[in-house]
Amino acid sequence: GDGAAAGSYGYTNSGYSVYEEENDRLTESLRTKVSAIKSLSIEIGTEVKNQNKMLSEMENDFDSTGGLLGATMGRLRTLSRGSQTKLLCYMMLFSLFVFFVIYWIIKLR
Repeated sequence: GDGAAAGSYGYTNSGYSVYEEENDRLTESLRTKVSAIKSLSIEIGTEVKNQNKMLSEMENDFDSTGGLLGATMGRLRTLSRGSQTKLLCYMMLFSLFVFFVIYWIIKLR
């Protein structure tokens, strides 16, 4: 009677130990995965900050280019109002020539 009860008790402890070891193993696996996800999310956050900074810089560059282009267009309008339409045509033709030369150079690469 007593021997059977003791054997049964040992078997129960043994089963509990197996479950406890599996639990510990799964907990460690989960801890590793959570750590990997945490480091990945930190890297994503850093990348997003860098991309936002780069976009902001690009926006500033586009704004300054837009201002320069607006000033140039204002000058062209001033030239076109005067009697210098011949000079304006030459400037336009020169601009087109430079554009095509640059396009041709880029195309050859």
